Amino acid sequence: MDAMARILVGTVEGIHEIEESGGRGPSRPGLPGEVTAVAPEADRLWAVVGGRAVWRTEGPDRWVHVADLEGVRATCLAATRAGVVVGTSEAHLVRVAGDGLELVGSFDEAPGRERWFTPWGGPPDTRSISDDGEAVYVNVHVGGILRTADRGQTWQPTLRIENDVHRVLARPGRLYAACARGLAVSPDGGGVWSFHDEGLHAPYCRAVAVCGDALLLSAAEGPSGRRTALYRGTLDGASLQRGGKGLPEFFDTHIDSLCLDALPGGELAAFGLRDGSVYASLDQGESWDLVTSGLPRINCVLTKEVA
Repeated sequence: MDAMARILVGTVEGIHEIEESGGRGPSRPGLPGEVTAVAPEADRLWAVVGGRAVWRTEGPDRWVHVADLEGVRATCLAATRAGVVVGTSEAHLVRVAGDGLELVGSFDEAPGRERWFTPWGGPPDTRSISDDGEAVYVNVHVGGILRTADRGQTWQPTLRIENDVHRVLARPGRLYAACARGLAVSPDGGGVWSFHDEGLHAPYCRAVAVCGDALLLSAAEGPSGRRTALYRGTLDGASLQRGGKGLPEFFDTHIDSLCLDALPGGELAAFGLRDGSVYASLDQGESWDLVTSGLPRINCVLTKEVA
């Protein structure tokens, strides 16, 4: 194969690159601070630095600063059919426009927005973004999942707010949501949902990924991350089974929403923990290796094929 897989790990001290075999490459130069989100766009990468600044790559190793957010904090980003969009605190969306950022005003008018909330009483945040090639899905915490099929002109709710979604993942033919009450799966872009918690030791789910024919899901006993485990099941969300060869029975911290990722073709899956450990699988989650440890605190993980 001419292409190889890499794991890009966003930490409090920049991005670190790890080969699928576990060899650690140099940290990627040019990002001055904590990386809280990283996303691919064809051969380009996008990143959020310090919760405020949006950066992108020009060529394989050169990062350039695009723009800074004002008044809010960036929480996630994705390259979508509606453009490169950034989710923020206070549940807004902004879009990269040339060398700047523009507010997606239609998202501020989304139906049901007045009911969005947080359990602790603060303002909700945009938490995750995904795209299946036909529509863009945005997860608000706590505000459910919003869908746009017209590149952000209009938005429709797809899942009850009370399900408390932590991660939305769109794949052709299925939409997934890791929720505080288990895994939600939709075969029709959010019109109809089925819920799954069978086999889970606890229903509080934080992250979800698709790796080939396998669905990967993290679950814990609650918001503290106590007794976190990784599960593997079929793509319909059924037959969830805990762990895989090489994993402990439980972790004492979350596999967080942006810290589990996989190549859809099944070549590589990886997740990171806040303690700086990264695990990888080359067999769709049946077995795992601890490929590195001792990194700075991990905020996000991205798997990517590189030439």
